[in-house]
Amino acid sequence: MAKREHQRLDESNQGIKKWKKFGPYVSERQWGTVREDYSANGNAWAYSTHDMARSKAYRWGEEGIGGICDDGQLLCFALGFWNKKDPILKERLFGLANGEGNHGEDVKEYYYYLDNTPTHSYMKMLYKYPQEAFPYQRLVEENRRRGKHELEYNLVDTGTFDQDKYFDIFIEYAKADVEDILIQITIHNRGPEEAALHVIPQLWFRNTWAWGYDHYKPLLFVSNTGVIEVKHEKLGELFLHIEPEGQILFCENETNTERLYGQHTENGYFKDGIHEYLINNNHQAVHPDKKGTKAAINFEMSVAAGESKVIRLRLEKQMLKKPFKDFSSIFKARQQEADAFYAGLQTKFTSEDARQVHRQALAGMLWSKQFYYFDVPQWLNGDPAMPTPPPERKNGRNNAWFNLNNADIISMPDKWEYPWYAAWDLAFHCIPLAIVDPYFAKEQLTLLTCEWYMHPNGQFPAYEWNFSDVNPPVHAWATWRVYRMEQKRNNGIGDTDFLEAIFHKLLLNFTWWVNQKDKDGNNIFQGGFLGLDNIGVFDRSSELPTGGYIEQADGTSWMAMYSLNLMRIALELAKKKSLYQNLATKFFEHFLYIAGAMRNIGEQDFSLWDDDDEFYYDVLHLSNHQQERLKVRSMVGLVPLFAVEVLDHELFETMPEFTTRLKWFLEYRPDLANLISRWQEPGRGERHLLSLLRGHRMKRLLKRMLDETEFLSDFGIRALSRYHLEHPYVFRNNGSSFTVAYQPGESDSGMFGGNSNWRGPIWFPVNYLIIESLERFYQYYGDDFKVEYPTGSGTFINIRQITIELAKRLSKIFLKDKEGKRPVFGNDIKAQVDPYFRDYVLFYEYFHGDSGSGLGASHQTGWTGLIARLLEICAGEDNSH
Repeated sequence: MAKREHQRLDESNQGIKKWKKFGPYVSERQWGTVREDYSANGNAWAYSTHDMARSKAYRWGEEGIGGICDDGQLLCFALGFWNKKDPILKERLFGLANGEGNHGEDVKEYYYYLDNTPTHSYMKMLYKYPQEAFPYQRLVEENRRRGKHELEYNLVDTGTFDQDKYFDIFIEYAKADVEDILIQITIHNRGPEEAALHVIPQLWFRNTWAWGYDHYKPLLFVSNTGVIEVKHEKLGELFLHIEPEGQILFCENETNTERLYGQHTENGYFKDGIHEYLINNNHQAVHPDKKGTKAAINFEMSVAAGESKVIRLRLEKQMLKKPFKDFSSIFKARQQEADAFYAGLQTKFTSEDARQVHRQALAGMLWSKQFYYFDVPQWLNGDPAMPTPPPERKNGRNNAWFNLNNADIISMPDKWEYPWYAAWDLAFHCIPLAIVDPYFAKEQLTLLTCEWYMHPNGQFPAYEWNFSDVNPPVHAWATWRVYRMEQKRNNGIGDTDFLEAIFHKLLLNFTWWVNQKDKDGNNIFQGGFLGLDNIGVFDRSSELPTGGYIEQADGTSWMAMYSLNLMRIALELAKKKSLYQNLATKFFEHFLYIAGAMRNIGEQDFSLWDDDDEFYYDVLHLSNHQQERLKVRSMVGLVPLFAVEVLDHELFETMPEFTTRLKWFLEYRPDLANLISRWQEPGRGERHLLSLLRGHRMKRLLKRMLDETEFLSDFGIRALSRYHLEHPYVFRNNGSSFTVAYQPGESDSGMFGGNSNWRGPIWFPVNYLIIESLERFYQYYGDDFKVEYPTGSGTFINIRQITIELAKRLSKIFLKDKEGKRPVFGNDIKAQVDPYFRDYVLFYEYFHGDSGSGLGASHQTGWTGLIARLLEICAGEDNSH
């Protein structure tokens, strides 16, 4: 059975059959995005809102609940619902805009990604729909009333689920062929009474005809057999079969300008036509001729308490006489194949709970794919058939990115809260994605290096709110890791073509970093906020209130890591092409110079390392030429751990040019060679270590990191030391003071949108890098090198054992404890004990530093999907690659 899904993957990757043509590529929120913003002031949240969404035809993408579409998003399918009490159809997930939530934007719904295979041959998700009126206004008003120091007010807090008055709606897809998709919707009434429900599957075309480029308009219409027919010049003909019969309605995916802007138009059938027909009984809003560019099937039902009902549909290339004859057998086969596929990944797992969390994490990764479309020149200039955008936009957001033209399937951080790609997030996504689909992971890494993504100057696009922002340079790390994961799977055969192609683009990106972010040419890097948002004293991506600039311990360490990553890739490529030895040497030298700079900034003998505190700190350079360490014990000071590589002795024997240059440095630049740890001293198995940290500094960092009164939580490594709970860091300048205190939960400020906090919580990407880095150190030091864990416990274990213990602490967030509770759910009693909630796991953006409860975006699988890899480590999988 497992072989069947692998066979489909092979057919897809080799171009034999396009099994991934249709997938879960529909966003969960298009309103409020930068792409849909044509305002003068760049206020994307105000330009298109949730209230406008039902009436506005989008320019750049579509949204829906449990939706699928083709890989060009020409044809979309998603679900709508109505409980006869809501003032609007439930066609999209509801949430708060950034300015409405006391902790920024936040989805206020309950939905779960339960299953998915890499070819999307089988997919399953769950949506929980209240039977009482959805408390839209109450959620807005109460969250607006609450301050930054208070918790978010969520749907469960309204009492909506108190008496189980809700429907569990399972949405499942199974593929019989590339364009033969079976859809099953199962509705369960969990409440104590009979309840009414409309289930409204919708099929529609993305509007490609209204902008003045392509005037071709596709068509949906109903045949005399009750089948919805699809006609599109690129997709050809498709047929949507329906069981049982439902009321078929049609309108157009066109903007209702009269409702939104007060502009009177001729009578027409607009995007909100289905809503108008059902909610307002407006029969003029739907097309009497049963045709249009948006279709819906209205299934009106009454579901008894505890009863279930099923709706089945089939989207096919042919008009079938008996479309549902083999429906059940196909579904069963795809489910069994999905079970077999995941069983093959979990051979070392002994816990059923861990298996389910692992599978749901990977399902979330696969559900989080999205068609992302953004042509920046067209967006800035406006469309021929639309009003000319305000001239201010030409000097506003993303005006320097005229090369950017994206139209691809991309892994999103969270399809509601962050329905846009982020460069450094995407690198971490590729690790869990490579577990199930290395080919797709490689595609994702390659995408950002393409000319229509990467800026001509070599910068990677950060994210649509500001493509010019700066994130940690982890692309080379992810490239090497994905290469090695696939190489291990393929019995030592790696895809060197992929590695070489990306390597050349990474050379451009590395050069951009050196030219743009090394302010004084001394190998100390500034780099803006570097993805860690509010971790520092100041907003590191803005001008400093003190004047001057910050030399960043993490920015510099990230570049040291980048240098070693590129060196390692070059050495791998040099096995077949010896000329890459010269490039490996180049990056070895970069690494050494960075190590020297971290020891003494320029020639000023002012180190990022503090000998008294035995920790790395950022250094503030004031305009009066004074320097001051910003003594915040944060993840910034642990990032130097990431710059580590281990080379086997055999490599030196096969790389003569590289070895000769290393020996030259040992002889002629001992001042630099002595700064890095033991690279000339063979360790376990004649291995050589390249690290920013000599033995003493490494031990001192680990002592702090593994101290439960500082960084070590029951649930991983905190982003800020707990020391700052009782000892906040305060910086004073010209009568102003700036404070950094330990905040294990949500942020109490609006910095970076207010929905992110690096001052105490646990974040998976940096925790994962810590574990990987410690594994490198173990490869060199072996079993005999032991460290006290936890600090002060009197127990000493080797470094690999520490990596496993850290992986276990992170895994504890999601796994049931002895009482059957999951720390991720915190104090949510419903989620902890209700049998219809407790086994559906959410993978949040970050986690409370003391309790492990989930915070931020609730569906960030995403980089929190790294838990899948950590569970494999806990189960005994080898992580040495």
